[in-house]
Amino acid sequence: MSTDRLAGETPPGQEAAPGTAEARTPDEAAGPGDAAAPESAAAPGEEATGREEGTEAAGAEASGAEAGVAAAGAETGVPSAAAESAAPASGAETGAPASGVETADPGAANGSPASSPETGTPSAGAETAAPTSGAETAAPGAAKGTPSSGSAKATADALAAAVRAVESGERSAASFFNDAPRPARPAAPAAQPAKAAPQGGQQGGPTGPGPEVTRQRTAQETGGPARPDGPEGGATGPAAAAAPAATGPAPVPRPAVRALPGVEGVRQVLAAGGAPETLAEQTAEVLGERAAEALSEDPWLLLQVPGVRPEQADGFARALLGPACGPGDERRAQALVGWLLEQAALAGHSALEAAALRAALAQRSVPDPDDALQAAIADGAVLVFQDAIDEPGGRARPATGDEEEEQPVRILLGLDRFAMAEESVADGLARLLNTFEAVAEPTGDTAQAEAEAEAEADGATAEGPAADETTADGDAQVTDGDTLGESAPTTAPATDTPTDHDTAPRPARPSAAAWEAVAAAAPSPSAAELIRAAAHSGLVAHTGAEAARAEPAALIAAARSLGLRAFGATHTENGRRRLAAHLTGSAPDATATGSPDPATAAVTVSGLLSGREGPGRDADGALALDLLVVLDAPQLDLETAALLVESLTDGTRLVLSGDPGVLWSAGPGRLFADLLAARFCPQVASRTPDFGPIGELVSGIGIGELSQVEAPGKEVVIVPVRDAGEAVHRTVQLVADSVPRAFGVPADHTQVITVGHGGAAGTRALNAALKERLNPGPGRFGGFDPGDRVAYAPAPGRTVPGTVTGADAAGLHLDCDGSAVVVPREQVGTGAVRHGWALTAHQAAGARWPAAVVVLPGDATGGLTRSWVYTAFSRGERHLSVVQGADQALARAVAEVPVKERTTRLRSLLQQSAQSGEEPTAAD
Repeated sequence: MSTDRLAGETPPGQEAAPGTAEARTPDEAAGPGDAAAPESAAAPGEEATGREEGTEAAGAEASGAEAGVAAAGAETGVPSAAAESAAPASGAETGAPASGVETADPGAANGSPASSPETGTPSAGAETAAPTSGAETAAPGAAKGTPSSGSAKATADALAAAVRAVESGERSAASFFNDAPRPARPAAPAAQPAKAAPQGGQQGGPTGPGPEVTRQRTAQETGGPARPDGPEGGATGPAAAAAPAATGPAPVPRPAVRALPGVEGVRQVLAAGGAPETLAEQTAEVLGERAAEALSEDPWLLLQVPGVRPEQADGFARALLGPACGPGDERRAQALVGWLLEQAALAGHSALEAAALRAALAQRSVPDPDDALQAAIADGAVLVFQDAIDEPGGRARPATGDEEEEQPVRILLGLDRFAMAEESVADGLARLLNTFEAVAEPTGDTAQAEAEAEAEADGATAEGPAADETTADGDAQVTDGDTLGESAPTTAPATDTPTDHDTAPRPARPSAAAWEAVAAAAPSPSAAELIRAAAHSGLVAHTGAEAARAEPAALIAAARSLGLRAFGATHTENGRRRLAAHLTGSAPDATATGSPDPATAAVTVSGLLSGREGPGRDADGALALDLLVVLDAPQLDLETAALLVESLTDGTRLVLSGDPGVLWSAGPGRLFADLLAARFCPQVASRTPDFGPIGELVSGIGIGELSQVEAPGKEVVIVPVRDAGEAVHRTVQLVADSVPRAFGVPADHTQVITVGHGGAAGTRALNAALKERLNPGPGRFGGFDPGDRVAYAPAPGRTVPGTVTGADAAGLHLDCDGSAVVVPREQVGTGAVRHGWALTAHQAAGARWPAAVVVLPGDATGGLTRSWVYTAFSRGERHLSVVQGADQALARAVAEVPVKERTTRLRSLLQQSAQSGEEPTAAD
């Protein structure tokens, strides 16, 4: 590893550092969330490691001014201490508290079903804030274009000042309710008493079976969630009793504003509460047809709109309700419960411990968090689960319902859609194991062929699970997941009748001898062991680094040579091209793969599910394939994994392959890590190393060691810097001059990776400096010019690199890996497209470039973990430059902070399924 400057590199003191204009302060303090500070729901598909990486957990990052809800155009500052600490400290991988979420102008956020609360109209049981009759206090349109709009503006300004005081810590959240200025309103008839608390139903609930049905199924059939009507299974706190009635005197609400129908009505209500009218369309989309009426009755429903923060919703509610608004309002408490769980999902959690959620509610000035949780449980807005606590040996012991032996459990609370996705994944994986049709064991007639295959396998044995356990580099270790690897064949159907209903006849099942023959011809012992494991199990987990990707490619080529419909799916288009290259190398004879071009077996997960790539679907809607290998498995989030597994028909072979050292998914969950920890299926651990100085450095990081490596060709260069300004300057110098001159890698093939979006050396500052040097221009197309490198987020958790080619009335035109893409103007405005010379590690996961420049500014050390460093350092193929301003914090992160933990249930669900020996009941 060299600290020398590359040829021609100018010392930092001899020229001004570009891009050193005043930069943003880190938006949140570092913590254990999905970032040093997650940002709440902005542009889909982005992330925010370090100071802002939490957005990427839901694939969203907000754009700047966040004030708008409390007052139109008002600008809020750094979140208050209460805001930063509201979510539990057990964050996700990218490093920040789940609730310390920076938001942008909510009107700019582009909501998506995957990253926002479930939508729908409020249920009949929703608590109302004002009588539904006699509420003619404001004529239609008075909120806009009439003298009342001036009053609303004054109210908005006053509320903005109050919100800023709360966020800066000058005032407490409780004092806001007592002292916030009361907006002027026209005289109104006397209001009727407020309605009683809701007795059933849920606001904005999902379509399909209600949460009560889900809870009964899981409690009675799978033993997962506890029933909300009593303290069963040792449940305490929120699960111990039914929700009591709201305490304190019943508030006297102000008369509701008579709202116009549709979006205009929503715009009217927003203006009456001092919120930006630009939120109208998004609010109507989230809350449904009765959005205006529902928002008038329950102003805190505004929290369901991505990008809106509790302080802003409180200001909106105070403007609408007046003295009827208080911190103990049950509607506020219910909205905060859902919002906190959504923020936890942005940070990677699929559920939260009850104690952590109670503490977060208390920090948000909810007077009785227990009552709030019990009410949310009773209404079905939150599901309750009992999760086994890990035993000293490291294995979790799921609850079995045996009352004679008390088992340590923890109470988890979660939103129904994440709970159902997690259970769907567990059910689907168990189904693939249990419906797998085992290949026939070799008989005496094939013994000779098997012996010859053994001799040709380079020392690999044909015994499968114990093979190659002690061989040298290039072999693999196979382990069975407890009893599942052995019992799966015994639970398979007794008949050989094909289980799919494809219109085309299913290919004949290869014999054991045929599988052994292709395993013997595999390019490496590790590939041979993977082929053998896939031959005898419907579900296999394969681990390995970049060089090990050749092994799944060999499996796909071998399966296709046997007549099976085999495909490999990757997280990114970049990964798909690399897999296609391996497939071409594994099958030089195209006819052996059953396809004129073996590269056609490489697809992306998104393309496979949408039908744009791959074999398509059969008559029953299942994917028409026999074997699917999913590479980059750590990047699979719960909802995508559930959709993928449900698309596989019974008997399909599924191989999940990936590097366990990289960052987990941008969305909630940690599917691959939970699958490995549960030991639910056979596992093949590749021992094929990544060679070269970069491979040696990354391999050491994977085991917690940051050591110097010999790099005679300057494959690895360390560039020390004193501050963020120098870090930006040296980064631009490396990309524009040093790397192209020393290695012949052009600037557009070099990727910059940093910890977060904000800060003086975040992606925003770096992209601004790189654009000024590499493609200066006025940014006449929404801040972009032709030739700009961009990162496009078509969906949460996905980042597609591209180049701007132009713009017109239809939107911004991009060239994304040779495909023409048009991004509509409204998506450009919400941040779905950002400059892409610099990315965060989550955005870069799943892709590699000829050269990578990793920037580690001193103010981003709170976002560093071993998995982050491992992911960032392994993105370069030929060269890695590290702009090092973190000093000893880098070594400490590698040695002491493996990952940012996430709270999930999948591991326990899989272990429960393994112990029961039965296929879990499918989700309703």
